[in-house]
Amino acid sequence: MDSGAIAVLLSSLISQLLILLFLIFPSSNPLTSISSAHYPLIESLFPLLHHFISTSDIAASVFLLSCSRKRRRTHFSDPDSPEEDDDPAFKLGKMGRFGRVDSAIFRNPDLFQQFFKMNTSTFEWLCGLLEPLLDCRDPVDSPFNLSAEIRLGIGLFRLATGSDYPEISRRFEVSEAISKFCVKQLCRVLCTNFRFWVGFPSHNELDSVSAQFETLTGLPNCCGIIKCARFRITGSESDRTNAETAQEEHIAVQIVVDSSSRILSIVAGFSGNNSDFQVLKSSTLFKDIEKGLLLNLSQPLYINDVAIPQYFVGEGDYPLLPWLLVPFRDPVVGSCEENFNNVHGMVCVSALKTIASLRNWGVLRREIKAEYKVAVAYIGACSILHNMLITREDYSAFCDESGEWESKDQSFHHYQDSANLEENSIAKKAWVIRNALATRAREKSGHPMDPSSSANP
Repeated sequence: MDSGAIAVLLSSLISQLLILLFLIFPSSNPLTSISSAHYPLIESLFPLLHHFISTSDIAASVFLLSCSRKRRRTHFSDPDSPEEDDDPAFKLGKMGRFGRVDSAIFRNPDLFQQFFKMNTSTFEWLCGLLEPLLDCRDPVDSPFNLSAEIRLGIGLFRLATGSDYPEISRRFEVSEAISKFCVKQLCRVLCTNFRFWVGFPSHNELDSVSAQFETLTGLPNCCGIIKCARFRITGSESDRTNAETAQEEHIAVQIVVDSSSRILSIVAGFSGNNSDFQVLKSSTLFKDIEKGLLLNLSQPLYINDVAIPQYFVGEGDYPLLPWLLVPFRDPVVGSCEENFNNVHGMVCVSALKTIASLRNWGVLRREIKAEYKVAVAYIGACSILHNMLITREDYSAFCDESGEWESKDQSFHHYQDSANLEENSIAKKAWVIRNALATRAREKSGHPMDPSSSANP
C-alpha cells in the first residue's frame, strides 16, 4: 500500500474514533457538556476537529473513487493473466488510449476529426454520455476489459472512415470479433437509447422552427424540408464471394430538416425502388399529419384572407398538398411564381447539405457493405450523431461545399396539372395556399421581409 493510501486510512480511522467516543460518552462529551466559559480552548478547537473529520472523510472517498475509476478504465490487459479468457477471438494486446492510432491522433487535431468526425471535446462529452451503456453487456465469460474511450473509438472509427474490420482490428489491436461487437454496441445504444435526438419537435419547438424559416425567407408557417435519399447496399463481405455475385439494393431514407440542417424526422428501411411519395405514404409521419397529430396544432396565419396552415416544402416526385408545397412548373420570368420557386430552392439547400453530410460519414459514402438491417442501423446512428454535432456546434462531419451536394432531377407531379383540379378539393386548397404564399415570396437576392407584415391576424 502506498503512502497516500496509508495517510488516508489513518485519517479516516482517527475521525471514526472521535465520532465513536462522542457516541459512547454523550453526557461527558467535553465539546457539548462543558461551558465555553470554563473551557475556551476546547471550544476553539471544535471547528478545527470538525474540519479534520470532514476533510478526512472526503479524502478517503476521493481516494477510493479514484482507485475504482482507475480499475474501470484499464486500457490494456496482460495476455498471460490467468483471468484472461482463453478464446483467441477475445485476446487483447497492450494498447494506448486508442490503440495504435493514439500517438498520431493527439498530435494532429485534423487527423482526429478525420478518424472520428468530431473534435476531442465532443468525443469526451459523448464518451461521458454513453459510458454507462458502453461498459455493459460484455460476454459473461469473457469480459473485454476495454475502456469506454476505446469502445467508442472503435465504433466511431468504423462509422467515420468506413474501414473494414481487419483494418479496425489492426489499428486498435483487438480481435475482429471485438471490433464487430463494439460497432454493433455503439449503433444499438444510439438507435435505442438516444433516438429522441431525431424526434419530431414539440408544439413550442415547431413554432421556433417556423420562426427561423420566416426570418430566412419571409414565408410564414414553414416547419421543415422533406426529402428522400437513397443509399446503396451490397451486403456484408461474408455474403459475397465475388463482385459478380453481389446483390445491390438501395435503402430509401426520408428526412425532414430545419433551416440549420438539423434532422427533425427520419424514416429508413424502405426499398429504394419505391418513389418518394410511396415512401411518404407508408411512413407514420404521413399518417400522423393526416390525422392532425403533428402539424396544424396552432391557429393558421392569413395572407390575403387565405388561411396558411403549417407545412413542409419538398422536391422530387412529391405532390402538392395543403401541408406539402412543391415548386411551380414553368413559371413566368419575373412573376411571383418564379420568386416562390427561388425561395423554395434556397430553403431546400438545408436538406441537400444534410444528405451530403450523412454521406460524409465513411460508412455511408459509397455502397454499404453490410446486411440490410445493419445498414439501416448505420444510417440511424449517423443521423443521431449528425444532430448531436450540430447541437455541440461541432461541424467536423458537416458538408458545406456546394460541389458535394447531391440533387436529383426534379420531376414534379402536381395535382394542379390534372384535368379535374376543380373537382379535387384537396388539390384546389393546396393551389390557393401556394398562390397566396407566392405573393409574399421574396427574390433570392432580396432582403428578408419584415416578419410582422408576413401575416395578418
